[in-house]
Amino acid sequence: MSTTEPTQPATSTGPTVPTTDRRRWIGLVGISLAVALIIADSTIVNVAVPYIVRDLSLTSTEVQWVQESYTLVFAATLLMWGALADRYGRRRILLIGVVVFMAASMLAAVAATGPLLIGARVLQGVGGAMILPTSLSLINSTFTGRDRGIAFAVWGSTIGGMAAVGPLLGGWLTTAFSWRWAFGINLPVGLLIIALVLLFVPESRSPQTTGVDWVGALLTTVGFGLLAFGLIEGRQYGWWTSVKPLTIDGWTWESTLSPIPVAFAVSALALVVFVIRAYRRTRAGRSSLIDPGLFGITSFRNGNIAALIVSLGEFGIILSLPIWLQNVLGYTALQTGFVLLGLAVGSFAASGLSVGLPARIGAVGVVRIGIVAEIIGIAGVGLIVSPTTGWAPLVGLLFVYGFGVGLATAQLTGVVLADVPVTRSGEGSGIQSTSRQIGSALGIAVLGTVLFVSAGNSLSTELTDQGVPAAATDQLVNAVVDSAGSAIPALAADPATAAAADAAKQAFSQGTSYSAYVAAAFLVIGLIATLSLRNRRPQDGATPDPAVTAS
Repeated sequence: MSTTEPTQPATSTGPTVPTTDRRRWIGLVGISLAVALIIADSTIVNVAVPYIVRDLSLTSTEVQWVQESYTLVFAATLLMWGALADRYGRRRILLIGVVVFMAASMLAAVAATGPLLIGARVLQGVGGAMILPTSLSLINSTFTGRDRGIAFAVWGSTIGGMAAVGPLLGGWLTTAFSWRWAFGINLPVGLLIIALVLLFVPESRSPQTTGVDWVGALLTTVGFGLLAFGLIEGRQYGWWTSVKPLTIDGWTWESTLSPIPVAFAVSALALVVFVIRAYRRTRAGRSSLIDPGLFGITSFRNGNIAALIVSLGEFGIILSLPIWLQNVLGYTALQTGFVLLGLAVGSFAASGLSVGLPARIGAVGVVRIGIVAEIIGIAGVGLIVSPTTGWAPLVGLLFVYGFGVGLATAQLTGVVLADVPVTRSGEGSGIQSTSRQIGSALGIAVLGTVLFVSAGNSLSTELTDQGVPAAATDQLVNAVVDSAGSAIPALAADPATAAAADAAKQAFSQGTSYSAYVAAAFLVIGLIATLSLRNRRPQDGATPDPAVTAS
């Protein structure tokens, strides 16, 4: 490992920042903290929702949008910000994203009404979308060879770990202080990130000076935004026929046709137009949001397919486990966070192996080992889930699962971006991040549907077998499923409905088990998808792309 890297020529924006080993690794801490900020915030709110509902008197529709608005905007704008970062500076866009995220967090922390909180969450999504792809492209442009693999390992472990730490942190802040601190904690963390990035992360950008394809940005925002909306909300509003009215600011969707297929149709049209337009503009030598030629890179194309499929199974299970832990086992938000901490510990532990393992078996080999560990961990969770499951075996299996996430996530990211020119790393990172987000959204939609449909069917069958009248059965099933299981504790507290509560606990345990098996199946498909990826070992001493400018 070299002690210094060649200093890049300065751009017109400022002097060169030396990139010694120490400065690079300290800079990586700042980049990783930025990623931790946005990943934790995507899960931290879930445990605070009951308290927010109580304080702000939110309607059920407002509750839904508090949770989903962040994800929707995040997924919709990733691609745009990745491409803009290549043109205007990756560090600059990341720093602006952190500032936007901090401002949005402050608004959320002081929000006095539901609409204000929803607006703050939308703004948080914009900031998060600016941070994630730029974090990847900065790592890709700063590190080379073996060091790049280590840096990606840290990045991947941060994502896996913070997805589990978020509920723990949110549970502690909410119970010990207030739900507002779940947002307020972002302010001091954001200030630390800004200081570290300014001091230790050099600027980098693509040398191209063509204009921005704003029409393409609009098309991808509409396309991916509506796709994410459809995937997340399909179960709520109906995949074809409306089962629940969609209401936005007093306006209501009146048609018997669900808004979901309409959203999918408009999304497909926008994305098809975008792709055709991108090909035409690229051939004509005009600027485009993405270069379709990137998909001619085998590792990039196949790696994105594998990343999307793996994401289906990786993050969807985070939806069902907290519901089961709190509503079936009776855990508090803080206790739930401690159980999920096993996932975080496993993910962070994987980072140690990521240092030398790729050099021996190759990055793709590490990805495959990680996915196998994920399959073992999550399938094991499915096998042991029951109303009487203890915390110890669950934590152990989540450790194995998290260990796999830590290995697979980082190395797969490195594989996807390995052959992408550094000058296009923002664009490539945006596409890779979008693939993962769409995969995650699809995973949440599928596993959520499996959880609630199987739980509802199982509960209905059990209540019928108990001789409960059909009308009462329907009422109980709707109450349990529509509340995502939160009605179970109240049923258990009433002797008249205690038997129904026991049936509901068994039904939700079965649904959680089924969702774990489906997640494992997705991961098996993802493992098969990695067979198309070429395995290779990183070489020490690789030199940076001379086109990368540092200022």
